[in-house]
Amino acid sequence: MKIEVLYPSLANLYGEAVEVKFLKQCLPDSEWIDTEVNDTPAFADGDVDMIYMGPMSEKSQEIVASRLMPYKDRLRELIDNGTVFLIIGNALEIFGEYIENEDGSKIECLGIFPTHAKRKMMSRYNSLYLGSFGDIKIVGFKAQFSHSYGNNDQFGLFDTLKGDGICPGNRFEGIHKNNFFATYLLGPLLIMNPDFAKYILALLGIKDAVLPTEKSIYEAYNKRLSEFEDPNIKLT
Repeated sequence: MKIEVLYPSLANLYGEAVEVKFLKQCLPDSEWIDTEVNDTPAFADGDVDMIYMGPMSEKSQEIVASRLMPYKDRLRELIDNGTVFLIIGNALEIFGEYIENEDGSKIECLGIFPTHAKRKMMSRYNSLYLGSFGDIKIVGFKAQFSHSYGNNDQFGLFDTLKGDGICPGNRFEGIHKNNFFATYLLGPLLIMNPDFAKYILALLGIKDAVLPTEKSIYEAYNKRLSEFEDPNIKLT
């Protein structure tokens, strides 16, 4: 199995690099490829089983968008063909049409999905989140200077139960098409949501996976889920 981590030196905010360490423990026999900004991505002319990219600074978003632009058709092809993608935090914005700055200027993005992002750099949005993915309850955190806008009813990832979707008032959080999963949620996402982690691992062919420190992970998840579901607790 071959897994490509895009731009780990740039896309590593909020401790989400731990997500990769967790996946490496879950997939010890896999080949891992770290692709930096001046590298040709492995997916460009070969097959990979999974692509991961984490959250990054706003300046890094501009760099990453420009680096991935020559490969947008290839990325679209991989998404259509069912390659597993896990895209975390503001990395999801790069797959939309553009990112708009507060002065109205726009950063062109890949245009794979009909969404766009707007930044408010003087107003960080922080919240907790509770949603569902099928019959799996999802918990997470948000910390961001931007939101995505556009109708994602047909490709939303999580159905929001408490909190906001890709923007305030939007029912659906994230982007989901085939095996492409992109979300603003931090956590790290897979460690905080063990059933969702097992779902991703099953897509990679790992059936009935046993997670590292699984008992502790489930204990933390169940405690957090109980707190988030408490009707007296407001998440935003």
